[in-house]
Amino acid sequence: MPSVLHRFHGTGDLHFVTFSCYRRQQKLGTADARARFERSLEQTRRAYRFGVIGYVVMPEHVHLLLSEPPDKQLSTALQALKQSVARSLALRAAEPFWQARYYDFNVRTAKKQKEKLKYLHRNPVARGLVEKPEDWPWSSFPHYLTGVEGTVEIESQWTAWKREQTGLRLPIRRGPVQHFPP
Repeated sequence: MPSVLHRFHGTGDLHFVTFSCYRRQQKLGTADARARFERSLEQTRRAYRFGVIGYVVMPEHVHLLLSEPPDKQLSTALQALKQSVARSLALRAAEPFWQARYYDFNVRTAKKQKEKLKYLHRNPVARGLVEKPEDWPWSSFPHYLTGVEGTVEIESQWTAWKREQTGLRLPIRRGPVQHFPP
């Protein structure tokens, strides 16, 4: 990994983020650990007011497709998320829970957004954990498939429609990217 990472924040772009457990250990290897991660993600999403377009929680890493928080750096929100999960799952552990850094890719087009959503939703299938994306409940795929709300609020066509029906608007900065089903 390069010693100097160049991150492009404040652009209004979506961000495809990946981070791993320490030394790629399966610290998210249980259903309970993945569910705790989802609860922490939702709490952090609310506190920092960013949008979650998609996510998948794997046994040793996480993929997220996010908007930027309106008044904080994305890195600050991700640090809070990682600390919350580590405190919840490994309070007295001798080693770190997470690798120190994260991968961040700016998503600037609808085509790239669709590509990243497909990639993250198909990750459990590619790894041989399930046969179909809908069989892995720790991702945003079930929401895109059915519109059912899960632990984490997903910014999708379903959510936009529900907000429109109730007259609610969420102040999430985002470039001209559209939402597509997986």
